[in-house]
Amino acid sequence: MNRTDSHSMTRSTIIVAGGSGSRMKSDRPKQFLELLGKPVLMYTLEAFHRFDSSMELIVVLPAEQIPFWEQLCLNHHFVLRHQVVSGGDTRFQSVKNGLSALSDSDLVAIHDGVRPLVSQTTINDCFAVAEKKGAAIPVLSVVESLREGTMEKSVPVDRSRYFSVQTPQVFHSSTLLKAYEQAYDPLFTDDASVAESAGFRVHLVEGNRENIKITHPVDLRIAEFFLSLPGRK
Repeated sequence: MNRTDSHSMTRSTIIVAGGSGSRMKSDRPKQFLELLGKPVLMYTLEAFHRFDSSMELIVVLPAEQIPFWEQLCLNHHFVLRHQVVSGGDTRFQSVKNGLSALSDSDLVAIHDGVRPLVSQTTINDCFAVAEKKGAAIPVLSVVESLREGTMEKSVPVDRSRYFSVQTPQVFHSSTLLKAYEQAYDPLFTDDASVAESAGFRVHLVEGNRENIKITHPVDLRIAEFFLSLPGRK
């Protein structure tokens, strides 16, 4: 793998795309839904390729979805180089499978396949901070008021103490490989929680607001709006 400049470490990105279409009320998995005529996952791959065209790209998909993805690539003449790996029963296992396919790169990012609107600035900042400090994740300050509890009983909490977490989450490869040697814990909600459980410190970077995780039908409309802006597509 080539370095993009004399100072930077080699980089890889694992894109985890294990979603179904249930909350979308669709038979088609979310990562394959079309945005302006092209599947969501293709935009996601293109964002990382645009950032570093020499970067290794690994896509993790449920085994039964891989033939459909390959057919989509043929239909859309999508020739961007990437490796496809079968996922596991949990996100943890899917990431672990992706890591097992990793070549010898210095930094690895883990990104959600259904976040096609990640900005080049967010990708750059996460890799830059991870390169210097070992691990970096993008976050946003919370703008809504927050309450803790149940629908029956709840209390307000101080939103200034909370962040919402995005991807890509970027790590020195050796850090993440070591962290994923741990046994699976249901409390692992993302890669940062896996790394911290193994004793590694994770640093926060400001994310971008439009880097939404496409989960509900309205998210597709929002993504279409941003992708249709000049210079975005």
